[in-house]
Amino acid sequence: MKAFVFPGQGAQFVGMGKDLYENNPLAKELFEKANDILGYRITDIMFSGTDEELKQTKVTQPAVFLHSVITALCMGDDFKPEMVGGHSLGEFSALVAAGALSFEDGLRLVYARAMAMQKACEAAPSTMAAIVGMEDETIENICKEVSTEGNIVVPANYNCPGQLVISGNIEAVNAACEKLKAAGAKRALVLPVGGAFHSPLMQPAKDELQAAIEATNFSTPKCPVYQNVDAQAHTDANEIKANLIAQLTASVRWTQEVQNMISAGATDFTECGPGKALQGMIGKIAKGNADITVHGVQA
Repeated sequence: MKAFVFPGQGAQFVGMGKDLYENNPLAKELFEKANDILGYRITDIMFSGTDEELKQTKVTQPAVFLHSVITALCMGDDFKPEMVGGHSLGEFSALVAAGALSFEDGLRLVYARAMAMQKACEAAPSTMAAIVGMEDETIENICKEVSTEGNIVVPANYNCPGQLVISGNIEAVNAACEKLKAAGAKRALVLPVGGAFHSPLMQPAKDELQAAIEATNFSTPKCPVYQNVDAQAHTDANEIKANLIAQLTASVRWTQEVQNMISAGATDFTECGPGKALQGMIGKIAKGNADITVHGVQA
């Protein structure tokens, strides 16, 4: 079975989408529609801006979303997913590609999400760190040990075996990193992000986004959508909405999500969007399974 997956924030690069825009009339039309919806030419930043401009959450999220969705929509008959999933922001791309959300509504929600997250980041000094080479349970326990009521750190992204990202207040994340290194982690690297995504510190953003999601029309997708909060397949529009709202403060259970897709029969994974991060993760999750193929789209 064919599974299409969509990356999240961090996959962006200057020049992304330029070839698509120049060589595909549908891509050009959709990019220009996006410029109109956003009220500024995001294509200028994507195609020829600076890394710093592209790194702003309010730019990064719509940029990665646009590249991912337009890549899928421009595949024509080659885009025939039997299931889809996306990592964090990528879940919005997956929902548009699967027909649960219109292109326009998807972009508006992603922009609203980006702006709400940017505000939440500015309200509380916070960060994330990648922990490599340690069991998930050990990381979970150390996060619990370090956390206090006003200084929290939680597991945020279960990316693949041996790689988990933690998220929280700067002081708590730093303390957890020290303890994790002392406990044997190969690496505990604080990431260059502006906030604690997928942690309770995103509650103000969640409240803001909830209103936007509830006011948006969702349809039944043309194939099951696997969602981050529970790693399960969903086709019910109301369930999809509720999971999308919960996602901002919940962990991204990507390892479990891919494992569940494989259990449901996925053998062919295609990453739609910038970079190859998900291909690497899926390769590690499916390590030793000769039936699984993983690749990207030439866009």
